[in-house]
Amino acid sequence: MTGRMSLLAFVTASGAVHCLAAMPGHPAMAAIALGGSLVAAVLGFLSPARWRWRIAVVMTCAAAGFFSTVARVDLRLADRLEDGNINQVSRVVLRVAALPRLGPDTRQFEAQVLSSLPDGVPSRIMVSWSAPQWAGPYGRVNTQPYAFPDIVPGQVWRMALTLKPPYGLRNPHAFDYEAYAFAHGIRASGSVRGVPRLLHDEPWASLPVVAQRARHEVRAAMHRFLDGKRYGAVLLALAIGDQASVLPEDWDVFNRTGITHLVSISGSHITMIAAMGGALTLWLWRRARMGGRALAEQMPAQLAAALAALVVAWLYCLLAGWGVPARRTFLMLAVIAAAYVVRLPVSASRLLSVVAFAVVLLDPWALLASGFWLSFGAVYILMASSTWWGQAAGGLPKSRRQRWLAIAAMASGLQLAISLALMPFLAFIFHEVSLVSPLVNAYAIPVISLIVTPLALLSAAAAMVPGLAPLAELAAWVGHAALAAIMVPTLWLAQLPVATLKVAATPLVLGVLAVAGIVAAALPYGLPGRRIAWLLMAPALFWMPKRPSEGEWTLHALDVGQGSAIVIQTMRHAFLFDTGLRSGPASDTGARVIAPFLRTQGVHRLDALVVSHADIDHAGGVRSVLEAVPVAQSYSAFGLHAYLVREAAMLAEASMPPMPLAQSGCQYGMRWNIDGVSFAFLWPLDDAPATRSRKRARRNDSGCVLHIQGRYHAALLPGDIGARQEAALVERGLADVDIVLAAHHGSKTSSAPSFVDSMRAQHVIVQAGRWNRYGHPSPLIEQRWRDSGATVWRTDLDGAVQVTSNAVALKVKATRQSSPRYWQTP
Repeated sequence: MTGRMSLLAFVTASGAVHCLAAMPGHPAMAAIALGGSLVAAVLGFLSPARWRWRIAVVMTCAAAGFFSTVARVDLRLADRLEDGNINQVSRVVLRVAALPRLGPDTRQFEAQVLSSLPDGVPSRIMVSWSAPQWAGPYGRVNTQPYAFPDIVPGQVWRMALTLKPPYGLRNPHAFDYEAYAFAHGIRASGSVRGVPRLLHDEPWASLPVVAQRARHEVRAAMHRFLDGKRYGAVLLALAIGDQASVLPEDWDVFNRTGITHLVSISGSHITMIAAMGGALTLWLWRRARMGGRALAEQMPAQLAAALAALVVAWLYCLLAGWGVPARRTFLMLAVIAAAYVVRLPVSASRLLSVVAFAVVLLDPWALLASGFWLSFGAVYILMASSTWWGQAAGGLPKSRRQRWLAIAAMASGLQLAISLALMPFLAFIFHEVSLVSPLVNAYAIPVISLIVTPLALLSAAAAMVPGLAPLAELAAWVGHAALAAIMVPTLWLAQLPVATLKVAATPLVLGVLAVAGIVAAALPYGLPGRRIAWLLMAPALFWMPKRPSEGEWTLHALDVGQGSAIVIQTMRHAFLFDTGLRSGPASDTGARVIAPFLRTQGVHRLDALVVSHADIDHAGGVRSVLEAVPVAQSYSAFGLHAYLVREAAMLAEASMPPMPLAQSGCQYGMRWNIDGVSFAFLWPLDDAPATRSRKRARRNDSGCVLHIQGRYHAALLPGDIGARQEAALVERGLADVDIVLAAHHGSKTSSAPSFVDSMRAQHVIVQAGRWNRYGHPSPLIEQRWRDSGATVWRTDLDGAVQVTSNAVALKVKATRQSSPRYWQTP
């Protein structure tokens, strides 16, 4: 028990480092060491003598985990992009370090920097190489696709790069790209300028380069057999873990039906490959002879098979990308093999403790990956639900029919246990739990595990052997046909309204309670109440965030980059003002930011959607928002239906999204009162819609301006209007607004002095993208608001901004300030 507690203490202390806002300096480190020593001394003094050495060992391991992780974090933080190089062009010699991501008009890959001019470039960066002529947010290409050179791991290039620190949108309960980049050692991102030059090739530079090179060769060999196949990207993901080509809509289906784990390389796939290698070695070893003696006489066949299985697993984990689940699986197999060789029995708890320690020791940032928790959680449930936990194994019935029924019941029980146990983790990560998962997994697990995955691997192996192209093509065709067959019912089930349970973001205490319920339910028989411990998950799954009271409101200015999106909540209703930016044919902030945020807030219906004007940074996500949540009423300064028809044509979409139940133009004088909060349009003066023939400035000037007046405070959302429209609003008597969204992202064409002075705002929010090409917000405008006495909040620096109006006070908080982390880009 002491050993397991010590290992888990190391893991826990390492995880505690990732909760820090900044790394402690030398005085703080000394204070932490002294405090830990005092705690250990007190516990040792109060404990019985036989426990004192155990406490000392556990505290020592915790200290080792904490201080070793801090030291490694400090080293990585020191490897940073110098301030003088930010958003500047640097000339870099680099080596391609990972499998490139292939986009229609882009190539993206991790690279190791060998030299740079000027100095001050970190050792590992992410490079984005875009086609010279941008295809546009709708993928409209008027020329032939750009012919990128073949980018292969190990190649050394000289490139001119515009470098920036890793930066991502920061919204509550959302994916933190900066944490992902830091965990992977990516300390800068660079955009290619000019034409890079290939210097030479170093295919054997290092073991990781060799592994990534092998992945590249397998992908290139498989592509000719997968082109034109609807789910060809999924077969590629199953073979080598390259998920970049899987379509976003497919991921949505996999998440809604709970089969994401099946279309990724998981522990079961690696174990299956290792078992095949071990079984083949066992068969050959028993029959092979060397020097007139059987090999089995020199080394037991079982031992040779175990070692062969371990080597096969290691090689396949390298081919799969060496992700956290792959590392966990390999280390678990290694511990089991080592225990088998030395004839040392190993319990489930010891196995999991040793493997968790090894994973964190090798990579302390593995704790930031969702795969760590999902992988260990699934294995824990599998072991707890089987004979690992000391339950009687029993025997299978003698009748063949009874044996198959028993096996099916056991498999179903395990799958149901895993589905239930992973619910809190999936709810925390995706804020959505699949209700059809047990049914879909019932037929998907045998087909994908026993047919699709082996055939994908067979196709990959045959594609690499000269003369086996027909076998590779046949395996790819049969595997794809099997996958396409099960996707027919899966697509139908995913579209059911009851396919998923949407889960709001829950407090930490409820998450801990849910995990405690899982652990208690999986403990050995005899624990009182273990059968009903599953019910401890219910509070987390059905939690609803507190809503404002009558006359109060909450406003969320989301971080959507160079765009605008505002969510307003009252006691029983929710509204959305603008829908953010469309950045590509399959990428917009409506799907990436707004819809997930609404789920975290427990919002499943929008009572009103306001799209201020037809610019792509305000209306770009409207299609995805309409597809994600039903909308009762829409207001816009243009024809919303006509806009969506044109957009569907540019996206080559045959279908239209569900339209709002009612559609209206916004114009001066329109108002409504709900939950004690008044909403009124102050602009435009008429309801004439802006057409595509009008200039962009005209669209901005005729956009919707929304005024929100609660019982205690008021807010103004002016869209992109200019100084002339602001002056007209002041002339009509607008004054004294507590919260103002800076018009046009803080452009110098808006926020005129007379307007700023008349507002007398307490707080001003600027929605803008970091290092945007427009220079928003203008330093002059930002200072003008500050001089008026307002506090300025910027989503590019502060992340999403939440404003709460209630009887006590007007409260404002920003995501980057309320939950800072040491990896955060300043």
